[in-house]
Amino acid sequence: MESQQGFVLTRQWRDSRAGVELEYWLASDQGPVQIFPPIQQSVLFLPRDQKKASELLLKDFSGWSCADVAMHDFDLQPVFACYFLSQRNLRAARDCLLAAGLKPYESDINPHDRFLMERFIKGSVQFSGEKKTVSNFQTVSDALMKTSNFLPALKTISLDIETAMDNITLYSIGLYGREKGEDYRLVLMVSDHWIADDVEFFADEKSLLLRFFDWLSDYDPDIIIGWNIVNFDMWFLERVCQKHHIPFRLGRGRRGREAAPHWRLLDDDGDRRAMSVPGRVVLDGIELLKAAFYQFESFSLNTVATELLGDGKLIHGSGRGETITDLFTSDKLALAEYNIQDCRLVLDIFDKTKLIDFAIARTRITGLPLDRIGGSVASFDFRYLPLLHRKGYVAPNGHLSDEIEHSPGGFVMNSQPGIYKNVAVLDFKSLYPSIIRSFKIDPLGLAIGLNQELDQSDMVPGYNGAWFSKTDGILPDLIADLWQLRDQAKENQDAALSQAIKIIMNSFYGVLGTGGCRFFDSRLASSITRRGHQIIQQTAVFIEQQGWPVIYGDTDSVFVWFKDIDDPDQASSYGRQLESQLNHWWHETLSKDYGIDSALEIEFETLYQRFLMPTVRGSDQGSKKRYAGVVWKHGKPQLVFKGLESVRTDWTRLARDFQSELYRRIFFDEPYRDFIKETVQQVMAGDLDGKLIYRKRLRRKINDYQKNVPPHVQAARKAVAAGEKIRRGDWIEYVITINGSEPVSSQVSQVDYQHYIDKQLAPAADGILYFFQDSLAAITDQQMGLFG
Repeated sequence: MESQQGFVLTRQWRDSRAGVELEYWLASDQGPVQIFPPIQQSVLFLPRDQKKASELLLKDFSGWSCADVAMHDFDLQPVFACYFLSQRNLRAARDCLLAAGLKPYESDINPHDRFLMERFIKGSVQFSGEKKTVSNFQTVSDALMKTSNFLPALKTISLDIETAMDNITLYSIGLYGREKGEDYRLVLMVSDHWIADDVEFFADEKSLLLRFFDWLSDYDPDIIIGWNIVNFDMWFLERVCQKHHIPFRLGRGRRGREAAPHWRLLDDDGDRRAMSVPGRVVLDGIELLKAAFYQFESFSLNTVATELLGDGKLIHGSGRGETITDLFTSDKLALAEYNIQDCRLVLDIFDKTKLIDFAIARTRITGLPLDRIGGSVASFDFRYLPLLHRKGYVAPNGHLSDEIEHSPGGFVMNSQPGIYKNVAVLDFKSLYPSIIRSFKIDPLGLAIGLNQELDQSDMVPGYNGAWFSKTDGILPDLIADLWQLRDQAKENQDAALSQAIKIIMNSFYGVLGTGGCRFFDSRLASSITRRGHQIIQQTAVFIEQQGWPVIYGDTDSVFVWFKDIDDPDQASSYGRQLESQLNHWWHETLSKDYGIDSALEIEFETLYQRFLMPTVRGSDQGSKKRYAGVVWKHGKPQLVFKGLESVRTDWTRLARDFQSELYRRIFFDEPYRDFIKETVQQVMAGDLDGKLIYRKRLRRKINDYQKNVPPHVQAARKAVAAGEKIRRGDWIEYVITINGSEPVSSQVSQVDYQHYIDKQLAPAADGILYFFQDSLAAITDQQMGLFG
């Protein structure tokens, strides 16, 4: 049978009379493919000494069998396997076994995931089988599947809907695609007259929806993208379909309700949902940008598009909903242009940030579906379990939350506050992954180290009584492979793959430290973080022995002051020298003390030519995770802020802009006192009112705030009283007035300007003025003092 290659878009399982039926939808160079592997059985494992008890408990269950297997659990005891023709029977059996105090292992793994992971298939797949062409796709039954390196070209469409605000009324659906440099645009709109050539009009919602489903089948995209597309656009369309009693035919290959999405609630309030669609993937731009660690002041489409593209929505700001309804009534062409502009902005953002490439790369590393956001524990399982099975072991069960003993966080050194010249940052490259590699930290390695009689020279000590086998672990080699793959991705300038690998490697520590992980053991996470403490502290001691003060240290970095060195080039030379010395010293130390090779790699990352380490407010003690400085990049000075007001979105634009300019003046020895006075005068005169807005997200429902009602909730309640609709998760924009906080959209009182001087300008300024025995109050009150 001729083999083909494809990329897994979606995966499903269903119970049948013959066994568990798996279904995978793939994108291939020949178009979409629906794959059916041979019928499977579901499996769980039990300790062999529980065999008689389990057989007695399961005697009334049908469609199961058991067999001894050459595998052991983490107590190093032999196990046997129980096979089930039905996944639902397996789950019922698991519940029965657990209730009786037995230990069924790996009973929570979905069969469609187990099939892929055991074959090391992470997205890319080579397949063969009995092929048949159906409509515009292929089906392959009794498929043989194995891993490959196939990279797909996924057909993508950007979707956005326009609706009424106060009910389930659909105005239009905008669609925007791009293939081979050609743009495709279409708007489907409810209307009684022609609007434009690229706008199709329909007498009612139902006709529009039916045309949309036909269009979707014909255009046949692999990926549907949008902005908050799952929780707004798709959920709204679901409800419109329900209103008209028609199936939401979003999927591939089927007609009617079988093509409808499957919905899952992600929170108790039902405000956040996930969806799976047979044969297609729906990707939300907001969630993907966050997963790739992009940061914006707001994740609104207009804010992100303005920052990334220099372009924005045609309508934005408060009152947008009413404007859309007005356009639907009086200017449908303008509404169509607005609708399609939103679609285009989303597609351009995806193209600019290569989000589809990032999603593909993440699947190729983790094995998780393209639309799975987060899932660090699941991705760890996907990578780790098949390797564990090859070594002859099954995974333990997870832990209950009340069994969790949390490990300490990263080490943060007490800082030495002051204003400095030439401070170098020496940073350990991927410290926690390199600790795992060096010190052989691994779940299986811990189980063997604790339960098998090994010579001490064959183990590495951890913390809290942990010992790790030097030779039997999995995770150190897995990280080494990922490390090498990332270096190769960097060399190939594959930024998406490099970022995906970095994220998954750095997630491993967090996974091992969470009770949701089946491998959780406090000795694992503690052996990483406490080793990190030791490494930072010993690194600081080594540096100070070379004659250089260490003024701060934070998790994986140390800040070194090249005291009495005025020349930045000379300071940089000393930084590179320290980098070389430390890497050599750590290599020698780990070899001598533990008999292991060091994967620790420290880099001379940054030289701050001017550097501020502030004090804790109201104290002379040095702060933590807060500093600022000047670095030179591409021949130009650049201000860097960490943890200070200028980079915190919960502070006003007034405080952020003011602090940035004040620090710039001080770092470059420019006059600053008149600047402070002028800024205060501008605030009091109302000239800077546009910069006085606070923004904060509503984390809970408004009525959940009872005893302590913070300012943004007070403003939200006033907005609701003024007729606005406010939900949990919304961003609240407000100002502080003489009558307390008020929403920007319905402000009625005068601004409390003294609040902004005392609570915004003063804290932003005094952190650096402290070192000149000065303050904002002293500068602005000086003239009054002359006449006091």
